[in-house]
Amino acid sequence: MTDAGPLLNVLALNSGSSSLKFGLYCVGSSGIERLVSGEAESIGDESGKFHAEDSRGNALLAETGPIPSQREAIIRIGRLLVDAKMPAPGAIGHRIVHGGPKLRQHCLIDDSVLTQLEAATAFAPLHIPSALSVIRFAQMHFPGLPQVACFDTTFHVGLPAVARVLPIAKELQSEGIQRYGFHGLSCESIVRQLGSGLPNRLVIAHLGNGASVTAAKGGKSIDTSMGLTPTGGVIMGTRSGDLDPGVLVYLMREKKFDAAMIEELVDHRSGLLGISGIGGDMRRLHEAAATNADARLAVAMFCYSVRKQVAAMIAALGGIDLLVFTGGIGENDVEARAAICGGLSWLGLSLDEDRNRSANNPINGSGSRCAVQVLPSQEDEQIARHTWALFPWSVVG
Repeated sequence: MTDAGPLLNVLALNSGSSSLKFGLYCVGSSGIERLVSGEAESIGDESGKFHAEDSRGNALLAETGPIPSQREAIIRIGRLLVDAKMPAPGAIGHRIVHGGPKLRQHCLIDDSVLTQLEAATAFAPLHIPSALSVIRFAQMHFPGLPQVACFDTTFHVGLPAVARVLPIAKELQSEGIQRYGFHGLSCESIVRQLGSGLPNRLVIAHLGNGASVTAAKGGKSIDTSMGLTPTGGVIMGTRSGDLDPGVLVYLMREKKFDAAMIEELVDHRSGLLGISGIGGDMRRLHEAAATNADARLAVAMFCYSVRKQVAAMIAALGGIDLLVFTGGIGENDVEARAAICGGLSWLGLSLDEDRNRSANNPINGSGSRCAVQVLPSQEDEQIARHTWALFPWSVVG
């Protein structure tokens, strides 16, 4: 990549509770180039996987076997960059799911930020501890490099009060209990990819193991399905999505559930896994659906849940110009897209079956009153772009 301005090699780290995606990007004022990308999967499991590919999509390695910790994953990433003769990173960017009420803008990481992130663990206990571990291990393995926190909540920071405020006592609202919204880096990447084709009324369905639906007006978030935490909204792989709070009160009163038991239930034993009893992966559920009624129900409930949220976001926008599917399910599950859109025919939305099957944009039918596209979620690129923008260029040279 040629660039008249300063270039920066950014290592983007996107941590999950048991995974770590990574990418090395060369970023400048005129563009970005991916040099290498990969993922450590099933960290802490015997069936771990570590794989990476170069900028052309050629496999650099594919290993199976235990990856005991996030620290081991960081060590392997560092070794891969050396073995593949990649340039050393000049900065590291991290995806942070939740920064709590005080950390709402992407920022350089210092001791104060780390302290605030630790305090924010209460808002996303499923995600923040692993992200903090990755930050600390990266500091150890790449000493002295500037590190940047990129927040999934930043895209939603301007939510209007009618969407942001939760209907609870005011004294609790003042403690930061509100709708934050998530998958913000993914939403940012969709808005950026649309560029000059960005419509005024956009609905983004980010569908993966975690799933949310967002309404964006003029490229700005005005409502989104997730709330205080990434557990709310649509049904997900193992997360319940929206649930009558009375269910939780019942479990506490009658079944003597404590906070840890409720958290385990709604984050790890609910959603597609809870409905089907066999797993939270849509691919596995599609395979089992022919002979397993619970698997069929799980798939149907997921599509029904997403469809209702898409309709709600259309109401928030006062109409829709474009629906975008992204995330692992959104990008790859032809049947789910068809089922979700099939229930939206009342608004004049229709898919072209062949274009949907090939994900050849636009995938809507010629007579559809609303455009539909499938776009990749480019969270790691967004991390690299934000890291470049926040890098202290005054120290270069």
